[in-house]
Amino acid sequence: MDPVGAGLTVLVITLAAVYGPALGLSPWWITLVTLLALGGLSLDAARFGGRGGHVLAEALPGGRLRLRRIAIHEAGHCLLAEAEQLPVRLVLVGSLACLRAGVPGCGTTALEAPGTARLTLADLRRWSRVLQAGMVAERLVFDEEPRGGADDRTLLGQLWGLSGFDADTAQREQRQARREVEALLRQQRPRLEKRAEMLLSLAPRLGRTAGPTPEGGTPAERPAGES
Repeated sequence: MDPVGAGLTVLVITLAAVYGPALGLSPWWITLVTLLALGGLSLDAARFGGRGGHVLAEALPGGRLRLRRIAIHEAGHCLLAEAEQLPVRLVLVGSLACLRAGVPGCGTTALEAPGTARLTLADLRRWSRVLQAGMVAERLVFDEEPRGGADDRTLLGQLWGLSGFDADTAQREQRQARREVEALLRQQRPRLEKRAEMLLSLAPRLGRTAGPTPEGGTPAERPAGES
């Protein structure tokens, strides 16, 4: 269940119970508010997997700004995956797109998994650049700490750990990879923003379907290439 939605529901119920009588609200109205709030949570859990708050936020007038940040993040992954020749299997932007695909979160770039858990140093450097590219892209465009990337950091840590390198080496290599990615994305910022706009145009929202996909594919099927 979405903790944001659950928290707001609890807040509404609490305020109604505490301040309702003082404001002259009938206990029947307080009961109705409580039932509606709980019903909304149940509907969210049944239809949107507990992510209804995120889906709704992205459908509101300011939702495009939220989706653009996600698109910038995923575009960073895509550009670095192409540069490192790591195949991209799926790119999704927005909670609704992820929900329809059965994928957790509000955005994803799924890469083809490596053939082995124990990677060479050269492969780990490639994965370090690709997995950190989303966070670097956010920081570059919005000039603040990235909001996404927790899963990327976790996966990257697992890849380094499984490959048997010590923590100091892993941290040093990842810092170097971030510097390399930042230099590349600064140089290719127009391409980064163009890719993000393309991904944003394909992102579905409540009350609006995804935009037409070049070459007749669907957003889930289309490879991460320039339009």
